Amino acid sequence: MRGRLALLVAATTSVVLLAFLLPLAVLISRAATNNAVTDATRASQSLASTVTAGTPAEIERAIGVEQQSGYAAAVRLTDRRLGDASADSAGSARSSTGAITKLPSGDVLIRQPVFRDDGQAVVSVLVPQHLLSEGVTRARVVLGLLGLVLVLLSLVVADRLARSITSPITELAHAAERLGRGEIETRVHPDGPDEVREVGAALNRLAARIEELLAREREVVADLSHRLRTPITALRLDADGLRDEEERGRLGADVDDLTRHVDALIREARAPVRGGVEARCDARAVVEDRVAFWRALAEDQGRDVELALPATAVDVRASAADLEAALDALLGNVIAHTPEATGFSVSLQGSVSGGGVLVVADQGPGFTDGAAALGRGESLAGSTGLGLDIARRTAVASGGDISLGRSANGGGAIVTMRLGPPAA
Repeated sequence: MRGRLALLVAATTSVVLLAFLLPLAVLISRAATNNAVTDATRASQSLASTVTAGTPAEIERAIGVEQQSGYAAAVRLTDRRLGDASADSAGSARSSTGAITKLPSGDVLIRQPVFRDDGQAVVSVLVPQHLLSEGVTRARVVLGLLGLVLVLLSLVVADRLARSITSPITELAHAAERLGRGEIETRVHPDGPDEVREVGAALNRLAARIEELLAREREVVADLSHRLRTPITALRLDADGLRDEEERGRLGADVDDLTRHVDALIREARAPVRGGVEARCDARAVVEDRVAFWRALAEDQGRDVELALPATAVDVRASAADLEAALDALLGNVIAHTPEATGFSVSLQGSVSGGGVLVVADQGPGFTDGAAALGRGESLAGSTGLGLDIARRTAVASGGDISLGRSANGGGAIVTMRLGPPAA
């Protein structure tokens, strides 16, 4: 923007200067020609006054004086020719009447008839072309330098003006970028034009509001954590107090499942600021690490675990923490909602356009028919829907999406996360 403003001012100034300097250059050329012709006319008149009553010797001296001024002067008497032959030859081709004539060579011829006692004489003064344009080149150079100085001065002024506009905008862009990275304490000093200052003040108010909402959310989460822990502990104690071992085991498993979902909900709520466009991680390393973590529990339950990873790293636009939470949620759903000894597989592959595709598939009963149309927070088959929502948020935040399906034989659930490439 700064460069464009400078170019705009330079173009406008150049057009104005051209509209002013070109006519001025033409006027200077004409003025120089007129001045030279006027001086030569006065010289011819001075020579004519000498010719009227002067002797040939006096006329010769007067012609010499005019020639010292740079003119070619000649006088044709009735019986002889005095002075420069070039002026006389040019004058011979013209009529005997007085005239100012521009010759094809570019010179100007001034002829003055003079009456003497011995007959009519003709005074001819030839003005060379270099005298007609004397000082014009210097004046044009001065005008050109003046125009260049004016253009440079306008560029300096335009640059300072553009800087006063673009610097606050650049500061706003950097502040918005820092806010996008999660630096909620970022503020700007409103500066520049009134409109830019209004944007800066609005950005500060927005940042303050975000900070206030996050602080309130943390308080709510802390209160929620405290409120939920107490009834869950009471449920666990009640379950442990049951005499029926089978009933105690079933209720204990339900309490454990509830505890796990509450913990996941609180972890998700305590991390409201995600990686954003600056996030980046190696999905291959994250998937390998999390599958190794869940493999121990899967082996205890007799589950077969298949892992397919590419040979090279797969960079995606998601933080390692977000991708870990998403994969933990998906694998936790598999463990929680499929019978023991049900195997599952995890595969990752890079995309041609960048990013990667993460697929989690199990050999369980699969999703219900309406699972693919579920929205955020909606549940399916005994699930709270939180795990899928965590995965969906991670995929969408990376620039990708998530889809649910069934295996080719009609059984088993398949969750496909398409993760976008990191920002350049």
